[in-house]
Amino acid sequence: MAPSNTPESTTPAEVPAPYGRGPTAAAQPSSASGRKPTARVRIHHLQQAKDNGEHFAMLTAYEQYTAEIFDQAGIEVLLVGDSASNNVFGNETSLPVTVDELLPLCRAVARSAKRALIVADLPFGSYEVSAEQAVATGVRFLKEGLAHAVKIEGTAYYADTVKAMVQAGIPVMAHIGFTPQSEHSLGGYRVQGRGDDAQRLVDDAVALQDAGAFSVLMEMVPAETAATVDAALRVPTVGIGAGKSTTGQVLVWQDMAGLRGGKMAKFVKQYADLRTTLSDAAAAYGDDVRSGQFPGPEHSF
Repeated sequence: MAPSNTPESTTPAEVPAPYGRGPTAAAQPSSASGRKPTARVRIHHLQQAKDNGEHFAMLTAYEQYTAEIFDQAGIEVLLVGDSASNNVFGNETSLPVTVDELLPLCRAVARSAKRALIVADLPFGSYEVSAEQAVATGVRFLKEGLAHAVKIEGTAYYADTVKAMVQAGIPVMAHIGFTPQSEHSLGGYRVQGRGDDAQRLVDDAVALQDAGAFSVLMEMVPAETAATVDAALRVPTVGIGAGKSTTGQVLVWQDMAGLRGGKMAKFVKQYADLRTTLSDAAAAYGDDVRSGQFPGPEHSF
């Protein structure tokens, strides 16, 4: 899925910002796959993908280089996830990470990606108290974090919160199914939406859509249930462990690229083994330093 700027597109082509855009960005090189730079991905492009039966890719990103690489590779959506808690900051779960910890990561990703839509997670404790709290936190992520949209976890209970945020000009992606911020109340990492519980997820998704969410993410949901939810919605869905019926798919990049060690979730496909690559490189560097082979004459002034 790519943004369409053709006359046949149902959405008018984006025009230059009327009030300036800050410093002129340097030309973005083509990616290794031969993709050429295109217009910024917007939420209506994701809707077009849903309407046209197309798909888009989403990955987490937490800093400059992965954001730049994934952006140039054509990944349509980058998620500055609260998963930074256990993939950047060394926590066991996503619960401890704070707004103030995520904002600098979000800024780095947003400054480095020229095409992708940047979505930021609202961390645990930053939106649950009230709609007013959620709006205030969302504003911070758009103003200070430079995000284009935010994601919140929760059921239909949060429909009024989503509505308030959207009315305030904050695009919201909803997250249902297994919600990591609620792992203690859910009894751990458990698949959601099995059997009779499937209708609950449909009801949650429809309520959040009707409140104004531009997309609904489903995590650890049986493929059949996810397909039912997707069919019930006008807006695009995103899946992580939710089968192939969703419009988009998302993975944590350290899982996708094989940087994290240990057992992977069933829904993870690893496309590289960066952990071994980096380990071998570090070991070779250490050996060269200890043996006196590095630095050589060619590395000296």
